[in-house]
Amino acid sequence: MPDSQPPGPIRVLVVDDHPVVRQGLRTFLDLQDDFTVVGEAADGVAAVAAAAELSPDVVLLDLKMPGADGVAALRGLREAGNAARVLVITSFTEPAAVLPAVRAGAAGYVYKDVDPPALAAAIRAVHAGHILLHPDVARLLADGESRLSGVHLTAREREVLGAIARGRANREIARDLSMAEKTVKTHVSAILTKLGVQDRTQAALYAVRSGIVDT
Repeated sequence: MPDSQPPGPIRVLVVDDHPVVRQGLRTFLDLQDDFTVVGEAADGVAAVAAAAELSPDVVLLDLKMPGADGVAALRGLREAGNAARVLVITSFTEPAAVLPAVRAGAAGYVYKDVDPPALAAAIRAVHAGHILLHPDVARLLADGESRLSGVHLTAREREVLGAIARGRANREIARDLSMAEKTVKTHVSAILTKLGVQDRTQAALYAVRSGIVDT
């Protein structure tokens, strides 16, 4: 006779570099009957280690963290063969900014301004095996592989393109690569022209598909 015992609560690991965010998520999730927060981590390296130790069902993962970021954590979880489902919770609003995470194995993503009930529903959905993608992200992933061959970018242009794919603004790219913002704009213009694309989102898709951004 089948076992009719109800399953246990969904085990959640919360990963964010801001303690107040982790505490807020923990407080909310602990109020739900079907969740239990098994641990917290503040960066990608700690997330991979905690997931190995605690065996969560779902990892609630921030993308932008100092040191090893969310994409690095996803890559580490995949390399370790960890079976946890990953739901990215991010402040990035540009669809292309989450593409590296999706390609690295995230089961879906929500924005940090998500309503709490919607967040709970998203966690339950990814735990159940569903994939949660914004239609714009699904469209980008489904786009053809055109423009990927015969394009030559300089080493600097590849660095700038990688930064674009990670959601960096021109000012941030200028700071990170130690160049003038005007120079960044020149590189961005050259990149768009070489790739034959109209905007940064399409350029970011190229970066993900061509492996310029590690996934």
